[in-house]
Amino acid sequence: MSRYADFRILIVDDNRNNLFTLRALIAKHMDAEVLEADSGQAALDIALNNPRIDLIVLDIQMPEMDGFQTASMLKVRQRTRDIPIIFLTAAYKTDEFQQRGYDVGAADYLLKPIDDNQLINKISTYLRLIEKERDMNRRLEQRVEERTRELNAAKQYLESVISNMGEALLLLDPEGRIKTANPAACRMLDYREADLQGMAIGDVFEEEEKLQANAFMGVWLEALIRTGTISSIEASFIAKDQRRVPILFSRTAIKDDTGEISDIICIAKDMSGYKRDAG
Repeated sequence: MSRYADFRILIVDDNRNNLFTLRALIAKHMDAEVLEADSGQAALDIALNNPRIDLIVLDIQMPEMDGFQTASMLKVRQRTRDIPIIFLTAAYKTDEFQQRGYDVGAADYLLKPIDDNQLINKISTYLRLIEKERDMNRRLEQRVEERTRELNAAKQYLESVISNMGEALLLLDPEGRIKTANPAACRMLDYREADLQGMAIGDVFEEEEKLQANAFMGVWLEALIRTGTISSIEASFIAKDQRRVPILFSRTAIKDDTGEISDIICIAKDMSGYKRDAG
């Protein structure tokens, strides 16, 4: 089984012999892909132009752009700022230089001559941490995908129920404008849903009592605020051709987190063919 085969390590040193030795050491212990840079500028170019660098092993003592400067440049770029950096140095051994290394973003600061096992253990530690983070992200993505599928299935089921229900359903905003209408409502009113959207409910609906009709939304909202529901009143839909379609009508308020009405659900049963009581 390949060990860390999906990982990419960038090693940076101006000494080609050091690069060769470091590459051989890594290859002996793991299957990670190794990229090489012989200067700070080359390291920047490689890191910025590769889709994924998982770890950088960076020598400090280099001409033109040393390791401190290189690390600083990497840390200010969004694409490379989160890549762990292991500093290697034979010259900058004092506590002051080590602190400077950590200040510019080093994850570790190792002194040469490097103990092979120590370096490999450090590299393995960071790759294991990255591996755990990847695995956690994969599990999180899977849970998000599963939840999204569940929500989509529930949404499709609800849409199917609403589309196939025999009663008309209208969803209104708090001002009484139609937001959506199901197929049964469109059939009863002889409108397309797109034509109904934005219309006032009073354009397609009338109550039996003139007084109620005149105080239309005011009466509704007062009652809905008090009770949340107004159920089963006799009324009529006004179809596109001005026909009156007798209905049994109910209204329910949906409230937001502040207790304000955000939507009004209206359900109407077509009462055509039913005889109403004379009393």
